[in-house]
Amino acid sequence: MQRTRFGEMTCSIARTLEIAGEPWTPLILRDVFIGISRFDDLQRDLGISRKVLAERLKHLVEAGVLERRAYSERPPRHDYVLTEKGWELCDVLLAITAWGDRWTAGEAGPPALFRHRGCGRLTHAELHCAQCGEPLHAHDVDVERGPGFPAASAGQT
Repeated sequence: MQRTRFGEMTCSIARTLEIAGEPWTPLILRDVFIGISRFDDLQRDLGISRKVLAERLKHLVEAGVLERRAYSERPPRHDYVLTEKGWELCDVLLAITAWGDRWTAGEAGPPALFRHRGCGRLTHAELHCAQCGEPLHAHDVDVERGPGFPAASAGQT
């Protein structure tokens, strides 16, 4: 069965899912974000098969989300580190985590806490309008066609 090519759709969500939508990918990025950067350590922490982990890491390197850096030549070994693109994708994971903490953590509460280095206080991710700074929620947004929206085909209005 052939997988749908989300990266070819005219939709930023679909294009992002082409890179990060496979279920192991956010968990791999989470681990690299918290400092687990070597293949064997990632495999051990996630309990993922070596084959699937190798495929996901290769995909993330090719997509420019992770960079592979050698730390040993004999035997060849690599660390995986976030690129600028990868750090920005982790911002999305912070937002997903805030949602999960609110709606799925249950009585036990969130499994991880985030301390902002700037002020030293515990925090969570929130969206704010880049223009006015007000909180930004989906019900506050109207969607309009952007410059990347495909032109209408001939004969369509």
